Amino acid sequence: MNELDDEEIASKLKGNTLRVYWALLRSKNGIIGVREVQRSLRFSSPALASYHLNKLEELGLVKKEDGDYHLIREIKVGVLKQFTKIGSFMLPRYTFYATMLTTLLIFYLTQFREVNFYSIFALIFGGLSTAIMWYETIRTWLEKP
Repeated sequence: MNELDDEEIASKLKGNTLRVYWALLRSKNGIIGVREVQRSLRFSSPALASYHLNKLEELGLVKKEDGDYHLIREIKVGVLKQFTKIGSFMLPRYTFYATMLTTLLIFYLTQFREVNFYSIFALIFGGLSTAIMWYETIRTWLEKP
């Protein structure tokens, strides 16, 4: 598909349809059923789950086989651009940066020997950058569909 198609999909992938797509991304093997969507997203009826899954099928993101819906295309739109998929987990990409900075800060603290301008500067810089990365990670996590 070309860039125009991605923009069209992005404009239609919102609200509950985005939540259903998120559930499909998090499912094992990219396969999900109507009842599973209804239960996990607490929809009032299976028909509502089916409606959104059919909408995803129309967008060319899923394919229906034997009553289940199979993910055939992943697209990063909106807040999904900020997440990385590892198995069935969707983690904010900032998680990796925050973890790396936390590890470096802990290593620095274990090697801290003397107090001078440079060590205090490094400590402040490391602490602030670690705090900012964890703040961004949590903020992104709270924005998930």
